[in-house]
Amino acid sequence: MDSSIKHIFDQQQIFFNEHLRYQEIRFRKQKLKSIRKWILNNQKEIRKALYADLRKPEPEADFGDIKPVLWEIDHTLEKIDEWGKERRVENIAAMYGVKPSVIFEPLGVVLIISPWNFPFNLSIGPLVSAIAAGNCAVIKPSEYSEATTKIIIKMIESLFSEKEIKVVSGEADVAEALLKLPFNHIFFTGSTDVGKKVMKAAAENLSSVTLELGGCNPVIIDESADLKDAAKKILFGKFVNAGQSCLSVNTVFIDHKVKERFEKILLEHFYKYYPDFKSGKMKDLASIINQKHVERVCKIIDTAIASGALNLLDKIAPNENFVPPAILTNVSLNATILKTEIFGPVLPIVEYRRVSEVINFIRANHKPLALYIFSKEQDSVDYITQSLSSGTVCVNDTTLHFIHPYLPFGGVNYSGIGKAHGYSGFKAFSNERSMLKQRVGFTAAKLIYPPYNKKVKFLIRFIMKFL
Repeated sequence: MDSSIKHIFDQQQIFFNEHLRYQEIRFRKQKLKSIRKWILNNQKEIRKALYADLRKPEPEADFGDIKPVLWEIDHTLEKIDEWGKERRVENIAAMYGVKPSVIFEPLGVVLIISPWNFPFNLSIGPLVSAIAAGNCAVIKPSEYSEATTKIIIKMIESLFSEKEIKVVSGEADVAEALLKLPFNHIFFTGSTDVGKKVMKAAAENLSSVTLELGGCNPVIIDESADLKDAAKKILFGKFVNAGQSCLSVNTVFIDHKVKERFEKILLEHFYKYYPDFKSGKMKDLASIINQKHVERVCKIIDTAIASGALNLLDKIAPNENFVPPAILTNVSLNATILKTEIFGPVLPIVEYRRVSEVINFIRANHKPLALYIFSKEQDSVDYITQSLSSGTVCVNDTTLHFIHPYLPFGGVNYSGIGKAHGYSGFKAFSNERSMLKQRVGFTAAKLIYPPYNKKVKFLIRFIMKFL
């Protein structure tokens, strides 16, 4: 396996150096258009694959996996000419006559390691940026999303030579073999623990990395918030894809004055969203990816309840890869669940008396990927935003910022390194290269060349007075 992976990598290096690095942007646009056309012609197959892997409802397959890729392609096609052109920068007096600029060159051969939770989006989305920047790419999808991996392979093999784009499937040992190779950039989406291993492996070859990780994304609701609006948006942000999202709401922190009213509204709308909850067969809730994660999520619920939490929903036994949602109240700041990235359909609610308590708690833990704030008071929003660090902030909504094409997406420290999407994705897969063009013949710079005789020293001292 190692030798075949090395062969693919070597082929791509040759192809990049002999062909791809010289291609004009119009060829990159043609490739993106071909991906777009293939997706549009094969949406039913993609939906079926996502259902086979995660039992994703069709709307979630569309707005979670398929449409974001199409939007990313459309935005890139619209902006790529602007992103890719040479950009003149301001000159300084000391360098009179030179022409300074910045150009973007493709990095070369890049590796994209994608997860199982949004397997199509998080494989092809980064690929759009890699192609836009002019690179060859190897994609390693998760071994847990087999049906979607087959669709991705089918698409890539129908559109590209493996010398340019190649999908490599397999278990963790395949990823380990890939990480030994000197890729010019590694784009990884997954857990923080695996992200550390990726970064350690990348350091051996000094490969640059983009790490899209996760975190315990908090919601802070103050007493001014529109509780009905907040409840609807939080339910969506928590239970889409059964909570298996790096942007999923992890914990709700709510002012004690409005907690009971919020919980009542939350339950009312939960049953409106999922009227078949008590049947144990929720058609609009995705399944948990495998039995290992079913057991993990069930243990999180059981541990929280054993520590004093109360489940506001009826207890329903899990079956196959289905874990019934749980909304937990009476959760203390000391509860283990608050320091765990749940990655499942479990929503803990914690009341606070002073928002400073919440800020101190969040500061004491790793910086989240997303911070969600529900408030009508701008002063409150400003205070919370300035008091806490996070990869992203979303005010009076959840998860929506992921699909905004002009917003960089990514974490900070434990929740991620580097940014993706749009221009940020293009930059992630490019070398931002400084260029300075000097005129031929006499230049002011030549006045300070050696030998450093009295005349030259005088000129240097004189010139330095004006710099």
